[in-house]
Amino acid sequence: MHLWERSPVIAAVATLALVGAAVPARADEVEQVVNGGFDGTTDPFWSTPGMPIVSTDGRACVDVPGGTTNRWDAAIGQNDIDLVAGETYRFSFDASGDAGHVVRAITGLAVSPYDTYFEQSPVLGDTQHYSFTFTASASTAQGQVAFQVGGSAEPWHFCVDNVSLVGGVPPEVYVPDTGPRVRVNQVAYLPSGPKAATLVTDATTALPWRLADKRGRTVATGHSTPRGVDTSSGQNVQTIDFSRYRRTGTGYTLTADGETSRPFDIGGKAYETLRADALKFYYTQRSGIEIRDDLRPGYGRAAGHVDVAPNQGDGNVPCQPGVCDYTLDVRGGWYDAGDHGKYVVNGGISVWELLSEYEQSRSVRKVDLAIPESGDRTPDILDEARWELEFLLKMQAPNGMVHHKIHDQAWTGLPLLPAKDPQPRELHPVSTAATLNLAAVAAQAARVYRAYDPAFAARALSAARRAYTAAKTNPIVYASASDGAGGGAYNDDKVTDEFYWAAAELYLSTGEKGYSADVLASPEHTADVFGAGAFDWAATAAAGRLDLALIPNRLPGRDRVKLSVVQAARKYLALQDSHPYGVGYAPANNMWDWGSNSIIVNNLVVISAAHQLTGGREYRDGVLTGLDYLFGRNALNQSYVTGYGEVSSQNEHSRWYSHQLDPSLPNPPAGTLAGGPNSSIQDPLAQEKLTGCVGQFCYIDDIQSWSTNEEAINWNAALARLSGYVADLS
Repeated sequence: MHLWERSPVIAAVATLALVGAAVPARADEVEQVVNGGFDGTTDPFWSTPGMPIVSTDGRACVDVPGGTTNRWDAAIGQNDIDLVAGETYRFSFDASGDAGHVVRAITGLAVSPYDTYFEQSPVLGDTQHYSFTFTASASTAQGQVAFQVGGSAEPWHFCVDNVSLVGGVPPEVYVPDTGPRVRVNQVAYLPSGPKAATLVTDATTALPWRLADKRGRTVATGHSTPRGVDTSSGQNVQTIDFSRYRRTGTGYTLTADGETSRPFDIGGKAYETLRADALKFYYTQRSGIEIRDDLRPGYGRAAGHVDVAPNQGDGNVPCQPGVCDYTLDVRGGWYDAGDHGKYVVNGGISVWELLSEYEQSRSVRKVDLAIPESGDRTPDILDEARWELEFLLKMQAPNGMVHHKIHDQAWTGLPLLPAKDPQPRELHPVSTAATLNLAAVAAQAARVYRAYDPAFAARALSAARRAYTAAKTNPIVYASASDGAGGGAYNDDKVTDEFYWAAAELYLSTGEKGYSADVLASPEHTADVFGAGAFDWAATAAAGRLDLALIPNRLPGRDRVKLSVVQAARKYLALQDSHPYGVGYAPANNMWDWGSNSIIVNNLVVISAAHQLTGGREYRDGVLTGLDYLFGRNALNQSYVTGYGEVSSQNEHSRWYSHQLDPSLPNPPAGTLAGGPNSSIQDPLAQEKLTGCVGQFCYIDDIQSWSTNEEAINWNAALARLSGYVADLS
């Protein structure tokens, strides 16, 4: 859903208190639930039709019907609950149910738009007491507590008792578990590369450190370097440099100041695996095709949005009312992030990065991604990218412009498998930015696929030319910032960068003077296009600049283009050298951006380009040092890539990788990059737990934190490209 989602599923947040004995109310606490102990009657609790409440041994019990789709299709609850914004409440209850089934316990709004202020989804069995605290984000006299029990194919039995919602509870303070104070790359350091760790300590003088192998034997020693207070975390830190140790192995640990790090390896094999995993991510993001369990064990699911009920489908999608008088078949493509939307501007930068990885790495052409197309004569990375390219081509309108996005008419809840999404689908208006995204990546595809499918390459180039011409005719058609119902807005009212990028790709694929003239005339050509974040879906000039520098061409003044890339890399290296955690990213006022992890990785992509252009060892080392942050050398002492490192992100925001909410569903696949610290903490859960956070601490590994912990196709594209580059170094 990415950046501008306002999901109705969460409007406030839970802090898990205790699971055990009930907590007695204090004198100043006020009970909001009437007859929560079901004394002689179940009134005033209600249940959905066809599921009557039966009083059994003083409990409220229901036989839940099978065959429902969503949790809210079957529920019991109580309305007319008073809630006060900013008040902290304790929601507690005793519940039991057939083993393995899940209840979604909520406090929310009993009337439209049915906002949910709190939710938890415990897995049931024998009777257990549950108690949580949360802070309400809105005031209402029309609140409710409810237990949603739908979504099961089979019928089952559920009971609840001692339901309580008590106001006036002291709020709980969230303190993340950051583990040992020695922070390392928990995955692997390359034998010949730099090896550094960060020690969090009150000490201001150098401290001794010891490197041990997996048997506990000391293999290297030294002293740390004091670095003072790190602005990005507020911690006093020191740096440990053990680069001189080069022997490969597993299970190494660092000990300093009485603390021992989490284990790590020295070797390069992990990055070869990561490159494949980061690319395999895209198969399970596919729309319009069954995901085969034999190819992705545990991730198999029915095809989404192929016009099979309850989907309304992507085969014949109309525009929003008043936007157009035609429909388009836009089946296929990748789901953008944690929702079921598909967005051209985010798809464009993602495809570009995968195709760029192909253009810059010969070894990636041999990587087996275990996708349905594996074994044909086309490299798997191109087969996967084509799945999205075909969708992007379908989004082109009859006049050559391109629709900005297609998604549900309204937001849906979590979890929700793509094939079960019942919402109507809509095409949103065309935009200049989307049109130029297609022009850029279709032009790039024309040169990349020419050796494998000349007909497709020609079709892509024709679409690119048509889109570029249409964009020049309609240069200021912008996506609206208010167009955020059911999907992210992805608004962008600066498109000189997209014009530059598209012209560059068309020139590189055709060599035609008209496109080179547009490149040279663009204000972006001589501007510093490498900001705090090198590039993303809304800032694409650097994409054009990188390709002009890296791909052989005869553009006049190309040496200056190459120099601009090297100068940008030096800027990022300078930031990295001054940062105690080795991060080449320093946002203004220490306000970390949405998707900061992808920004950090894309800055490293620029540094890797400088290494390609110059062969300078400092750029190679900069890439390797910067990668450490993602894998645990950070303030939270965790890896942001699922399945990599002893402690890694597991609960990225997604409607189908939703194990945290439904144990029958998986966590995100190995190799999924979490968004990372975001100082603006737009989602309610982050606002509750992280308010006042400093830089790196503005992150929580929870499925409800869509502003800090979403997964997204553009973020994984950055990870795939960089991990591929490191795999080639090892």
